[in-house]
Amino acid sequence: MAAKETLHQGSSPLMSSSACINDCLPGILSPDAVPFTPMSQENRVELGSVAATGVQFNRCASKLRSLRAGNPANLKTELNILFDQLISENYTSDVVVLCRQEVCTLLVHVTRLVPLSQEHLVVKLCQLTHHLLNQLQVVVDEQTLDVCMCYAVQALGVCNPWTHSEILLALSTLVYGNGPHCHRHLGALLGDDGILRLYSDPSHPDMELRRAALTCLANLCLSVPGQASLEEPYRSVCFKVFLQTLQSPQPPDADPLLYCMMVQGAVKGLQASLSGGKWRFGGSEELGALLAVLKRFMFHGCPGVCVEWLSVLYPAPLPQYETCCPKPPQPPRDPPAQTKTSNKKRKSKGRGRKAGEEEEVEREVRPGPPGGGRTWPKTPGLPPSPAVVSSLASFWKMSSSDSEFSDPEGAAHSKLRLYHSRVRQGVLLCLLTVVKAVDRRTLYGYWSSFIPDTPIGGPPPLTLLTIVLKDPSPKVRTCALQVLSALLEGSRQFLGVAEDLAPPRTSYTPFSFSMATTVRELHRSLSLALLAESSPHTLTQVVKCLAHLVGNAPYNRLRPGLLSPLWRQIRPYLRHRDVNVRVSVLTLYGALVSAQAPLPEIQLLLTQQGDGTGSPSHTPHTLQRNSQTPHTHTPPASHTPGEEESRVPWLLQLCVSLVTQPRDDQSDSEGPGGGASVLEPSPVRLEALQVLAHLVRGYFPLCQVCLCELGGVSARCLRETDPSVQLHGAKLLEELGTGIIQQYRSESSQPESCRVPIQQVVQFWVEVLSGPLNGALQSQQHPTLQTSACDTLSSILPQAFTELPERSQTLCITVLLGLTFSDNSLVKAAAVRALGVYILFPCLREDVMFVADTANAILTALDDRSPNVRAKAAWSLGNLTDTLIVNMGCLGEVFQEELSDMLVLQMVQSATKASTDKDRVKSNAVRALGNLLHFLSLGQLTRPVFQRPLEEAISALVTTVQSEATMKVRWNACYALGNAFRNPALPLDSASWSASAFSALCSVVISCQNFKVRIKSAAALSVPASRRCYGDAERFGCVWRSLLTALEHSEETRDFLEYRYCSALRHTLTHSLTHLLQLSQSHDMPALGASLQTEEGRGFRGHLVKYLRGGGGGVECEREGEGGGGEEGEIEEDGEDRLRAFKETLERLRGLSGEGEGEERMSAKVVVAVLEDVLRSCEELKVTTSD
Repeated sequence: MAAKETLHQGSSPLMSSSACINDCLPGILSPDAVPFTPMSQENRVELGSVAATGVQFNRCASKLRSLRAGNPANLKTELNILFDQLISENYTSDVVVLCRQEVCTLLVHVTRLVPLSQEHLVVKLCQLTHHLLNQLQVVVDEQTLDVCMCYAVQALGVCNPWTHSEILLALSTLVYGNGPHCHRHLGALLGDDGILRLYSDPSHPDMELRRAALTCLANLCLSVPGQASLEEPYRSVCFKVFLQTLQSPQPPDADPLLYCMMVQGAVKGLQASLSGGKWRFGGSEELGALLAVLKRFMFHGCPGVCVEWLSVLYPAPLPQYETCCPKPPQPPRDPPAQTKTSNKKRKSKGRGRKAGEEEEVEREVRPGPPGGGRTWPKTPGLPPSPAVVSSLASFWKMSSSDSEFSDPEGAAHSKLRLYHSRVRQGVLLCLLTVVKAVDRRTLYGYWSSFIPDTPIGGPPPLTLLTIVLKDPSPKVRTCALQVLSALLEGSRQFLGVAEDLAPPRTSYTPFSFSMATTVRELHRSLSLALLAESSPHTLTQVVKCLAHLVGNAPYNRLRPGLLSPLWRQIRPYLRHRDVNVRVSVLTLYGALVSAQAPLPEIQLLLTQQGDGTGSPSHTPHTLQRNSQTPHTHTPPASHTPGEEESRVPWLLQLCVSLVTQPRDDQSDSEGPGGGASVLEPSPVRLEALQVLAHLVRGYFPLCQVCLCELGGVSARCLRETDPSVQLHGAKLLEELGTGIIQQYRSESSQPESCRVPIQQVVQFWVEVLSGPLNGALQSQQHPTLQTSACDTLSSILPQAFTELPERSQTLCITVLLGLTFSDNSLVKAAAVRALGVYILFPCLREDVMFVADTANAILTALDDRSPNVRAKAAWSLGNLTDTLIVNMGCLGEVFQEELSDMLVLQMVQSATKASTDKDRVKSNAVRALGNLLHFLSLGQLTRPVFQRPLEEAISALVTTVQSEATMKVRWNACYALGNAFRNPALPLDSASWSASAFSALCSVVISCQNFKVRIKSAAALSVPASRRCYGDAERFGCVWRSLLTALEHSEETRDFLEYRYCSALRHTLTHSLTHLLQLSQSHDMPALGASLQTEEGRGFRGHLVKYLRGGGGGVECEREGEGGGGEEGEIEEDGEDRLRAFKETLERLRGLSGEGEGEERMSAKVVVAVLEDVLRSCEELKVTTSD
């Protein structure tokens, strides 16, 4: 190709090629050289024609460049000949390589040669511009764009209208992907009197010019990746033009083919406008108008559609928007005689247009039975409504068969049906762009317009499911399924309200029941589409759409029976010959076993053996044909009694065989060369491994009988060379380890006899650690695999780790400590997190050397550049400090003395620094700070080196409590302050930072909008165990009044979701107030007595009665984060214990009321009187309850 570009003028390409061959020919031929094969005549002719094309272009371009505008009168003749020669060449071959600069230079030169008065030459110049740029896929540079656009804009203003269609065609090719660079001419094109605005107006009579203008606008809006899009004012102008075009009715005398092309141009323009960056609709009216017109054209060209379409869709479930008219379908109007414009030989009007249009007509829209070959097969367990079937069948039925037309008429009608299907396909792709561009919550209001939400019965609504079931074009059906998948993806929160477990109500239909009806209708329609579909590509989309539905629907809130028919229906497709279909079916099985696992319905399906419901009679005719060569991976129908007793899930057996067993047959899409020893294609094996991981995660009790076998599958995958297979093998190991850990958790409901025996777990991990997992841990060329291997090590059961051989324990610890110094951030983060898990193991947390090594590794990771590494390190530091608190309780001062003071100081300083990091780091950094402040001993606190870090740590916690950080960070900071208050060595009464700590908690407990933060701050205020810790009477009174005020306003919130924490907040506040009463002294009585006589004090009495009787609930929120940990303020005493403690407090306060003098004595009597009144109320309620 390079040789062709540097060919001299007039030189022979054959001579040039011979010279190159002679220059490159070696002196001695190698005996291993490939034998010479003569080129066939066809290839010789093709290569000669391609070479001639390049030579012809160079020759004509050279002649054009030699011409000048001032040449003699034969210039017009020369230009005509050269233009015709250049236009007649085919530049689409990959062998033809022309320099972009050559094309641009040629176009700039010829615009100077052709005067605007020579209109025939202007037309040929425009045809040449389109021909070159379109076939060579060249985007012109800015200089060429500016010159050629100036010429085209002037031509549109000077030349006669008959030339404008060709000028606009050239203009559309020039601006393709160059919209941002056309700013100089946008005013002339898109202004109020712009030529494109004029020609694209719906009132313009010439539809060919309208179509060309719309194509120009669409190409202007088209954005190239990496470049800016069309600037906003003009982009909005184009959007409105496209929308107005689609909203305007079809002219009665318009050529239907030309109208379809015009609609396609407007739809592509809408899609380009929405794809060119962030788009904001001008209110719901504009979005509703767009959705309304797209819905109308979704059914364009469908015979029998008689619908009163609305101009705007509103975000409300109003199914009366459209109603099918009872009129019989009218026969399609015969195509009118070709006009002068349509009789002209049409050239390629857009980029990438395929040749062989007649073949595409034959392939995509085949004459067939009524309804385009789409029938309604009967499905056991999913009977379609007869009314729906008959109505939809007549809806799509052609009024006249193809045999009624002659051959030319039949071809014309086939072509019209093809253009109609292209319009529907383009509209659905545009709708897909809208779905991706608009906020998901905004689209929820329009669901009822595209997805049915009414029970089966009556005339069927026109929705996406109508297209999926009845459109004759597989491409259109595929696009509709893609839109439906995009709507379903991420809709878990919206669909989560669906529920139909309760009996239906007759007075009104709840929204939850309507959503449940939507889910059931989606299941029914997609199951019918699955049975009726014959195109493998569309079938794959149906299964993927079902997977999105299963992954987002709340089946635990729906009546059982939806998943069982689907489970049985898709099973035969595991034998489909198309690899993509098999992969999508496995994806759907993965979604089924992941949906709200464990579901009793899925659990029953997994344990059913045999393939009853898997017979080919339930599959389409394609599967019946494909099943003649049985797939070896489908579990057999007969089972031995031993297999029945073991109840190994058949899906598990299938996936294991797909991963490990060779296949006997070969899919059509896999090509020749398969043998009996060849494994399944990699996508199938990877998807099978993912299904295994989902099975183990959701239904581990059913999979635990195959624990060793699954470990062997993982080991086999780790031994392979494919990194993807290795990665999925490691993830399967991680899921197995996690499943075992879940069984041994204290909150697990599984009986101990049903758990995997500890000795079997130990043996499992011994085999794993002595296998290929070590290689994965050291695979530096595949950091993702190393990351997964670290996660696998962190999933070892702590009880089993204790029983592992010392060599295996040392291996795990050494490898993880070493990987914390990896250059890859993913590996480092995984290793640090695994150490954070290991530090909680009972056999390791008391090892001071391991604690010190882990602490040093974590502190190093806290200074890493990667936020992910720092977040994992902060979490691990929180776990490590949890371990310090546990060891302090178990081992006492011995452990504190053995741990280096300087290491503790470094942890305090690093945690303080991390508390100013991002929120995901900060939330665990403040947790670690609270633990460390609790852990510090009196000897450490008295050392001068600890004084400044201590003040900085407290200041960091106070700042975080009062900050605008996320609520998770703030309640962790409140928890940390309460944790610090547990340290009796902290000088809470005399320290300078004590006042700011109490003040921050008192402020938050009143003002914070988040109830969980208020609960944590109230609990922290009740932690100090002695009156001395609260300081003087003024601070004590401030804490008391803050808690009392918070209790009075405990139901005031702007967020309705916070009300679920009201009971827990009142409980914690009341407990904190009773704690202060227990610690109060004589000098505190004036503040307490005055507050109890206010409105807030009277409200406190009622809450106190409820608290003493055992009501109010416990603390319902926990410290969030991956780490565990206790909670302060969590009260386990029942009502009797509280009442006993209250009576003791009352007796003590009675003594104070008799000892003091003056105001203190009088205030104490007021407090005692209030408490006695509370006690009487409790006793009266107790008597009433007993009666």
